[in-house]
Amino acid sequence: MTATLHVAIVTETYPPEVNGVAMTLGRMLQGLLARGHRVILTRPRQHALDAPAASARNSTTLVRGLPIPGYAGLKFGLPARRLFRRQWRAERPDVVQVVTEGPLGASAIAAARDLGIPVVSEFHTNFHAYSRHYGFGWLEGLVAAHLRRLHNRSSLTLVPSRELGVDLLRRGYHGIRVVARGVDTALFNPAHRSAALRAAWKVGDGDLVVAHVGRLAPEKNLPLLLASFAAIRRHAPSARLLLVGDGPSRRRLAQAHPYCIFAGMRHGEDLAAHYASADLFLFPSMTETWGNVTLEALASGLPVVGYRMAAAAELIRHGDNGMLADPGASDQFVRAALDLVTRPGALRRASMAAPWSVAALDWEIIHDRLVEVLREAIAGPAVPEPNASLYGFVQ
Repeated sequence: MTATLHVAIVTETYPPEVNGVAMTLGRMLQGLLARGHRVILTRPRQHALDAPAASARNSTTLVRGLPIPGYAGLKFGLPARRLFRRQWRAERPDVVQVVTEGPLGASAIAAARDLGIPVVSEFHTNFHAYSRHYGFGWLEGLVAAHLRRLHNRSSLTLVPSRELGVDLLRRGYHGIRVVARGVDTALFNPAHRSAALRAAWKVGDGDLVVAHVGRLAPEKNLPLLLASFAAIRRHAPSARLLLVGDGPSRRRLAQAHPYCIFAGMRHGEDLAAHYASADLFLFPSMTETWGNVTLEALASGLPVVGYRMAAAAELIRHGDNGMLADPGASDQFVRAALDLVTRPGALRRASMAAPWSVAALDWEIIHDRLVEVLREAIAGPAVPEPNASLYGFVQ
């Protein structure tokens, strides 16, 4: 019988907060528990009445946090090195899994190194790229250097794609391991298409609905989304743009583009119905490390137009289940979107291919891969060799 693990997970975001990191972590944690492993989770308190349930194999420690500017409802955790050292001396975990790179996560890495506990960190968000969208572009180099130092202090760093892993290795990161992302194909499925929902949007059976799901914020490259839709609308005047999500840009967008459908935040089966009731998904962001929405859209039967990076690079087969553009080539992106809409039968064929293209991305396989990497960190040296080969970090 394989020994169970005691995993200490440290994160600055967790469900019911809605973002790719939180939703992925929620899945991963449940996968660990389902395999009989023990998890202690440390995260910021989300609100005054936050009191998570505990069980014999899963407990939560809440710490202080402060709001993240520009991200309503989200917090970064304050450093808690002394707390971690006290807790982990009293009950030593087999491995520490640090999900986010904020002050709380950095203090967890420091405490684990103090105690000689192996650490696995996760690279989820291109903060160094985000900085330029919020007026801090001059900090990009400093942030990139900080992230590299932080992750190189852990035993292994998890990334969601081979492309990102190769990029980080070239930037001087060590110990890269790929743990991909899965998708719930029972939830995100073309069967959830809703005639009632489309009627509420005031679109007919033959009308085109172009969707975007995600945070309405500068880093999502929304001007290109709007330009692409404007080009589509010239060919299909009855087309509508569906925006699912919220963020600092929503009010301005709603005032400037009243023809768009602003659906706000959606969850569960309601979110699945919004995906499946659209016809095409545009994802022009260039700041993603993965992009869970790409998987969800494809599983829902939506062809995806995206840049050749992150999830799109690995999942979209150009001309089959969607279209790809070279990163930063905005004109190419617009042409790719138009190609699907104007070429006879292209959108219908791509819609049929989309769900099958992600049918094998089962979460159970992803969970097994995570456990494999955690065991590797426990068995391996505390600090990987800096000249680790490019081969063997990918499964």
